[in-house]
Amino acid sequence: MAWFDSAAEQRLSFGMRMSRPVVLKAVIFDMDGVIIDSHPAHRDAWRMFLRTVGKAVSDAELDFILDGRKREEILRHFLGELSEVEVRQYGERKDEIFKQQSLQTRLIPGVIDLLAELQNAGIAMAIATSASESRARHTLDQLQLAERFDVVVTGDDVARSKPDPSIYGLTCRRLNVAPGSSVAIEDAVSGIQAARAAGLTCIGVAVHQSRDQLRKAGAAHVVENLLDLSLAKLQGLLPRRHGRLTSRTMVMSER
Repeated sequence: MAWFDSAAEQRLSFGMRMSRPVVLKAVIFDMDGVIIDSHPAHRDAWRMFLRTVGKAVSDAELDFILDGRKREEILRHFLGELSEVEVRQYGERKDEIFKQQSLQTRLIPGVIDLLAELQNAGIAMAIATSASESRARHTLDQLQLAERFDVVVTGDDVARSKPDPSIYGLTCRRLNVAPGSSVAIEDAVSGIQAARAAGLTCIGVAVHQSRDQLRKAGAAHVVENLLDLSLAKLQGLLPRRHGRLTSRTMVMSER
């Protein structure tokens, strides 16, 4: 017969710290660079658009467009002060050029299998992108992915672009999930910073920025694509919740 001594029982009953995993409720994806590798098409579309307004830019200058910025911020960066009417008109013109270039885009490897696994497990899924609503909807419809996502939040829905956390806060509210039980997947430093500031665990996809840059921004894990991600991997990245036992633990004996 095996027994615990009374002191051990007291420790188990009143002093033991318990650790429980946080249950994954939602996964929130950036779109460009995470769902689709669209950055080459964006570079071409922005270069072509800027030429139409007499502005020539180098590849290095075009790096500005890759860090999760809203369209109006990019326009004002390259063209200076613009009226709201000009922002809308120029933005629509650029989006039309991008649609003509969108045959260059391809899905990030592994995305379809990951979406299917999460959907089958009942995990809520959303898009949180700095893209305009019209471009985001067009892209998701074109790829036949729109129905996969419970919520799509775009740059048109928030006043400030990433790294401001508001886009992730809004996405979590629309999903009705706590940020702490959600994982974000991002490819840019500003996106990772936004997700972390909102309280989410974040995975970095090193498509156009280095692993080191993404880790320094706060990524809990960095991948080259989505092939190595699974529900189990995402769940394992969430922090554990700690607490103390407050009720008396039953001590069982073996006979």
